[in-house]
Amino acid sequence: MLSLTPGVIVVFFVILTALVLFVTEPVPIDITAIGIMVALMVLEPWTQVSPAEGVSGFASSATVTVLAMFILSYGVQRTGAVQILGRKIAAFTKDDESRQLGATIGVVGSISGFINNTAAVAILMPMVTDLAHEGKTSPSKLLLPLSYASMFGGTLTLIGTSTNILASAVAADLGVAGAPFSMFEFTQLGVVVAIVGTVYLMTLGRWLTPGRIPVRDDLTEEFELEEYLTEVTVTEGSPLVGQTVANALTDTDLDVDLVQLIREGRTFVEPLGPKEIQTGDVFALRTDRETLVGLIDTEGLQLLPEVSVDADELERGSADQSLVEVVVAPRSSLVGETLASANFRDRYDATVLALRRGPEYIRKRMDNAELQVGDTLLVQATPDSISRLNVNRDFIVAQEIERPDYRESKIPLAVGIVGAVVAVAALDVLPIMVSALAGALVMVVTGVLEPPEVYDAVEWDVIFLLAGVIPLGIAMQKTGAADLIADLLVLSADFLPAIAVLGLFYVVTAVLTNIVSNNASVVLMIPVAVQAAAQLDANAFAFVLAVTFAASTAFMTPVGYQTNLFVYGPGGYKFTDYIRVGAPLQLLFAIATTLGIAAFWGVT
Repeated sequence: MLSLTPGVIVVFFVILTALVLFVTEPVPIDITAIGIMVALMVLEPWTQVSPAEGVSGFASSATVTVLAMFILSYGVQRTGAVQILGRKIAAFTKDDESRQLGATIGVVGSISGFINNTAAVAILMPMVTDLAHEGKTSPSKLLLPLSYASMFGGTLTLIGTSTNILASAVAADLGVAGAPFSMFEFTQLGVVVAIVGTVYLMTLGRWLTPGRIPVRDDLTEEFELEEYLTEVTVTEGSPLVGQTVANALTDTDLDVDLVQLIREGRTFVEPLGPKEIQTGDVFALRTDRETLVGLIDTEGLQLLPEVSVDADELERGSADQSLVEVVVAPRSSLVGETLASANFRDRYDATVLALRRGPEYIRKRMDNAELQVGDTLLVQATPDSISRLNVNRDFIVAQEIERPDYRESKIPLAVGIVGAVVAVAALDVLPIMVSALAGALVMVVTGVLEPPEVYDAVEWDVIFLLAGVIPLGIAMQKTGAADLIADLLVLSADFLPAIAVLGLFYVVTAVLTNIVSNNASVVLMIPVAVQAAAQLDANAFAFVLAVTFAASTAFMTPVGYQTNLFVYGPGGYKFTDYIRVGAPLQLLFAIATTLGIAAFWGVT
């Protein structure tokens, strides 16, 4: 049994601090990762991580490969190929929920094997939401399966998720036989878990998945805004006459938003601030009844009788304005901001009518609510403003938006480039890092992507996260921290067979991944798994695969994986929904993965 040396204590302290910061996120997780890297280098006498090793994550084949895969994924996205596929699926599924669910699982699962699964969900979520609305199905019934299927679809190939690529690199650095992984190294196991996952989601999972969002034709009904939208007219002698809209709203601390202005039969939307208010103007307002009474009493307004403001009313003259759902994306610059501090209305020429956070609706004092990842905003804006939101990395527009700049003529080229990258890597002609970089370069040379788009394509926070956590694995290995944790887990071998210890590693990694970053889980657990396998005289490759698959499938919390956060707001889910639907699936995967590894590769 290894002793608890000062170096091990320091590394454990860094790990514990990192885990707390990953869970609480007082700062973004990529900043935490860079902090880990700096701490390990500063504490070199104890961590044994030299400056060169501390920054080695930036030159890691895993980091470079993930960067190249982001570019390849974005190239396919810019052609509109997935959107075209979505339209064909909608024509096939119609209003049959079973077809909708099967198509959602099948498409995202297949695509996620070859483009980044996070990107696959971001691209497909608008299609799935529209599919649900058009087919009279609750979006909640499809969005959680969309996230889950993207995760187990990512286990089909090496490039399906950054977790696989990182695990391959870490295992290779530790000298594990069979690493780095080939393109289809574990595809047979991926197929097994995909079948298990699909069967579950189509049967028991379908029954357990709640329909949180009711089937509605009208977005104002979906967000339960009927009591908060109304129309008033400006009476003669109103103190508002002559004021600009901006000043009239600024001068009052009442919770009210002007959604649109109707004057002499014409409807005006953003920007409304500079317009001067006239007698007879009709305002569509978002406010509550109590505030409305105060407005009518003090501002010379008159309620229009028997007027119902719904989506059709708000979209009168639909060429000028539309209602859409917009999701705050992970790592959005608006996280922690309020609508007021972000100056949302003026910045995006858009009006937020309501905010949904999981199952909770916020319609009053929205300007003061701090935005969180996964918040869904019901936004009214012009098509131009919606298009700008659609291309903004801070948001995911949860409905299909036609982009006139899709490069559809490049679809065969983009798909061919990705296919060539996969083939070259699978045949061992070139390492995956080299073939992916070459493919990214060809994307630019052939015009699939413009040069500036290469930088927009990369999720730099993920790159910094990978670069920051990789040295932690080095520290665990050199100080003996990994050996100490392995000793503790191997104690279970005194009363459990080796295959059960393998399953234990899956469970421990899965629990850890549902709480912290999946990439951090891989870096923490693979060195431990390798040491444990050595002590048990077992197959190290099998233990590495158990950790890899567990880290790629975090079903039980919305924070366990980015794709779970993507669907949290649009699906109106509760935190407990992830446990109810995800825990049985996690258990099934623990059994299927462990038995599959034992059958295909053996444990000892």
